Formats: sequence, structure tokens, C-alpha cells
Amino acid sequence: MARIFLLSLLPLFLASCTPKDSALSDKPLFTGQEMIFETQLQTIALGSCNRQDLPQTIWPLIAQQQPDVWIWLGDNIYADTEDMEEMRAMYLKQKYDTAYTAFRSKIPVLGIWDDHDYGVNDGGKDFGPKAASRDLMLDFLDVPADAAVRQREGGYQSYVFGPDDKQVKIIFLDGRYFRDELQANPDKSTRYLRNETGDILGEAQWQWLQSELQDSKAKVHLIACGIQMLAEEQVFEKWANFPTARKRLLDLLSTLQPSNTVLLSGDRHISELAAIQLPNWEQPLYELTASGMTHAYEGATAEPNQYRIGALVNQKNFALLQLDWSGEAPVITAVVKGLDNSDLLRYQLKTN
Repeated sequence: MARIFLLSLLPLFLASCTPKDSALSDKPLFTGQEMIFETQLQTIALGSCNRQDLPQTIWPLIAQQQPDVWIWLGDNIYADTEDMEEMRAMYLKQKYDTAYTAFRSKIPVLGIWDDHDYGVNDGGKDFGPKAASRDLMLDFLDVPADAAVRQREGGYQSYVFGPDDKQVKIIFLDGRYFRDELQANPDKSTRYLRNETGDILGEAQWQWLQSELQDSKAKVHLIACGIQMLAEEQVFEKWANFPTARKRLLDLLSTLQPSNTVLLSGDRHISELAAIQLPNWEQPLYELTASGMTHAYEGATAEPNQYRIGALVNQKNFALLQLDWSGEAPVITAVVKGLDNSDLLRYQLKTN
């Protein structure tokens, strides 16, 4: 894949980070085949499940953390509709909300969708206006017209930040556009039956992901998808509903062993940190789920997850990944923040 390094855009991006007083609203940040920036990331903020019709009080709190970038993890708006003009209006309501406008004028925004901003609850590849919906998502994120993602189907993308010895690669997986369908479980013990042979990414996206990981020299890899990738016990949407696809993802990571990999997900209206140990890979594979910006699943007090580390967060929140580059290996700390600015979860990941 060609890599285009746009020196002409670096001053705009760098100005957006230090100090954070440069307006970026509606200005393209990225173009070309792969988006590469010199900016060294130290604080990454992320979250999901944000209703555009509820108060947007969280944005000043996130801005206080002075993140270098914001990552949307899906359900960035709630727009369950096949009417693309109606969806466009919902995106515009969120995009030009006063608090969010002030936030994105200073902090670069990246992201991927989940189901409610895709257009249908728990939807997959059979959603009719998915191409138009994809374009609205990219417009909301200010992805320019000549970006590689706009030249193919689906919304998957990648971004690279930092100098060679402090490089972070952010990969966004599209878990909607190509995903096979789910069948409701008649006995209600889980929402869906397992689709034993079904796929989530589609073959073109699988090949792209493998290439992104094989060619990567990054010291930290963040792989984001709207739904949880590690969790098995929870009864809602998850990669475990597609066991063949989940195994393929874990096998790919176990084979390629991209350095310091953290999976990122949303969707659940809860936040949690999980980890598993894959074969022949000394480093744990972590997943940070960050969900519940305008509303949270406050009744979730004992949801099982055999891979969870630390507390289950069941109140409105956002998350941070803090990167310390002062040593030979990056130190990565996962933090989940409540709306009172308290640490609801804090954990230092094992890195190499």
C-alpha cells in the first residue's frame, strides 16, 4: 500500500495538538492512501453510545484531559432509520452542537460506526442504504473526498501517528457493512444464536487487515470495532456470535503478533478492560470497552466476563489510553473516567 506523507498538512495537525487553539472544524486532516502524521500521541480519548438528543455535557470534561486525538467507537449518534435525509439531520445536530463544535475545533476526531449510526439496530450486510449511510459517517468525521476509504466499500480505515520509535497505528474495523446476519434465539437465554460459519469483515477487509499488520512498524497497535471482540458470556452482540470469524481474528493476531496490541470496542453502555493470553505470544491481548457517554446500563452490576480485569463500570463515562514514551518500551495505562472526573478504572498494561 502506498504511503503518502503530507508535509503540507502537518502544521495544521500539530497546531491542533499543542496548543489546542486551532480551529479544525470542516477542514480535512487526512488524504492519500495511508494517513501518516509526525505527531507523537500521549493521550488518546475514546468513547461510544452518544445520543444526539441528550445533553452533550461530557465534551468539556474530555477536553480537560487534553487528548491528542478523540476516537469514536460507534453509536456516535442514534439514527435507526432508512431515510438518509433524516440521518443527515441527526448527524448535523450532533456535529454542530455547541459543546461538540468547541471540542472538535481543538481536538482531531477519528472513528468508526456501530449499529445505531449504521441505521438499524444490530444490523448487518443486508441493510439497504448502507453505502449512503457510510458516506454520511465519513462526512461527519470530515474524511476528505480523496481518502482511500472513500474509494472502496465499507468504512474500514487506518491512521499512523508519531516518529518511527514512538509510532502508533490505529486500525478501524467495519463490523457492519459486510457482516452476515444473526438469528434470534427462541429460548431468550441469549439474544442471538451463534452463526457458526458466518463472517463479520468480508474477505477484502480481512486481506486489508492482514496487510496493515504485516507491514506495520508501529510500537503500539490499536484495533477498533464497534462490538466486543473478546467477551464470550454476555448475551448481546459480540464477535463470539461468529466463532469462526473471532477465531480467525485471534489466529491472525497470534501469528503476526503486532507489538503492544489493544483492541477497542463500544456498544455495551458499560466500560471494562479484558485480556486473554494467545498461544505462543508472551504479551496479553487487551480489549478496552468504552461505552456510555450520554446514557449507561446502570443495572449491570454482575455481568460475567471471564477475561475482565478490574471493575465493571456501569455509569456514564469516557476512556483514555495514556502513553508514556520515556523508557525503552511504551507504558500504556488504560483509564475510565466518570463525569465527576474520578477514575472508575485504571490499569497499566503489560508492554514490550
